[in-house]
Amino acid sequence: MNIYIGNIDYAVNDATLQTMFEKFGEVSKASIIFDQYTDRSKGFGFVEMPNKSEAEQAISSMNNSEINGRTLMVNEARPKESRPSRGGNSHTTGY
Repeated sequence: MNIYIGNIDYAVNDATLQTMFEKFGEVSKASIIFDQYTDRSKGFGFVEMPNKSEAEQAISSMNNSEINGRTLMVNEARPKESRPSRGGNSHTTGY
C-alpha cells in the first residue's frame, strides 16, 4: 500500500521517514518529495508498505501525530492524476 504523509518537517529525510514507519512493519520504500529547482523538501512524502494490515495500522497510528512540532497528515495515497503540461503556451503561433 502506498501511504501519503503531509506536513512533514523540512529536516526529515528518507531514512528518518522509513524509520518512523518501520515500527509498524516492513517498509519497501520511503521518499520525501523535493522541489526540482530549489532542491528543498516540499513537506510531504510517500511510504510503500507491502502488508496492507501493517500499512493501515501505520496510517491510523501516525495520522495527526506530532513530529518536530508539526502535526502529520497520513492517509492512503491516491493514484497520480495526469496533469496538463506547465511548459507555457501549448498552441502554435503560426510563424
